[in-house]
Amino acid sequence: MGTALKQVTVVINCVIMRGKMEVAMQALKTVIKTVMLQEKACRGIRVHQDTDNPQRLLIIENWESKEAFLGPHMQTTHMIAFMKLAESFLDGKAEFNFWNEVLTES
Repeated sequence: MGTALKQVTVVINCVIMRGKMEVAMQALKTVIKTVMLQEKACRGIRVHQDTDNPQRLLIIENWESKEAFLGPHMQTTHMIAFMKLAESFLDGKAEFNFWNEVLTES
């Protein structure tokens, strides 16, 4: 039970500047590929686009723990570079929320 209780889902809401979606998507594809190859604590990343506002993205990431996401992950050179690049296409700040699964259907 121990490890399963620590697993966390990170939900990121962000808005991309008009005319910058292609740059944003390329940057996301690149960093996601790197994260999935290099970071064993990451269990998966999915990116969704709002059907009513195509400039809005929802990114859902599954991590071994909140600590793994906030600590080692955010300190990697690829994430530091991505966060700097994201300043050029984000419209405002991204909103990060952390969720623990409490009920699942088997």
